[in-house]
Amino acid sequence: MSKKNRHEPHEEHADESWLIPYADLLTLLLALFIVLYGMSSTDAKKFEQMSKAFSIALNGGVGVMDKSPSIEGSSTNAPKDSSPQQSTQNMSMNKKRSELMRQEQEDLEKLKKQMDNYIKVNGLSSQLDTKLNQSQLTVTISDKALFASGDDTVKPDSRKLAKAISVMLQGFPDYDIIVSGHTDNVPISNQQFDSNWDLSSGRALNFMKILLINGKLDPRKFVSTGYGEYRPVAPNNTAEGRAKNRRVEVSILRKYQSDAQKSITSTP
Repeated sequence: MSKKNRHEPHEEHADESWLIPYADLLTLLLALFIVLYGMSSTDAKKFEQMSKAFSIALNGGVGVMDKSPSIEGSSTNAPKDSSPQQSTQNMSMNKKRSELMRQEQEDLEKLKKQMDNYIKVNGLSSQLDTKLNQSQLTVTISDKALFASGDDTVKPDSRKLAKAISVMLQGFPDYDIIVSGHTDNVPISNQQFDSNWDLSSGRALNFMKILLINGKLDPRKFVSTGYGEYRPVAPNNTAEGRAKNRRVEVSILRKYQSDAQKSITSTP
């Protein structure tokens, strides 16, 4: 055979079939990075839907993107401040508040018991009354127990009552106290007072002054006010109802209330 017809052996070509899946992988990675780049400006819900569709297209199942911490964080309404440390602090504050509320309830129940005992021992049940509710402990004193008709000067024999109340109050110095005066709706007609406002205000102020003769009470905790005829506790169309409305109230205010109690006391 001649040399012209002799063929030199060819070098085998390398298998290049791997280039096809490699190119597909690069394409998918590019799509992945585009999605991740757009995550900061893409609605979290739409991104989650996109990631799920993307994962299904890749492997027909659930992909790692479905459990992305960024998505889970964005799709929940959990508050940012939900660390274990913050939760512990909140629990501690709630526990402390509950303890203070419990102590306050015990204080007011103890004070009410003392006043009720004083009323019973001195036969004053027809002139004094106590009531403990969600906002305060109230001591209600009939005007006949303290004042002459149409006058705001505390009667000499009634000063003993005011002093007894002040002694009981000194055992509970941390509470704010309101002394309020109330009248019936019969217009006042004398030269001393122009209206029931003036009469009720004068009575509250004068009674508070006697309470504060006790130097162990803090005047900064006290305030007096007159409501005139505008906060009746009974109808004014009978003599009995008008007598109930003519009164002085000493209110010892709560400092701590639950959300339910606040809702009740804030309702008109």
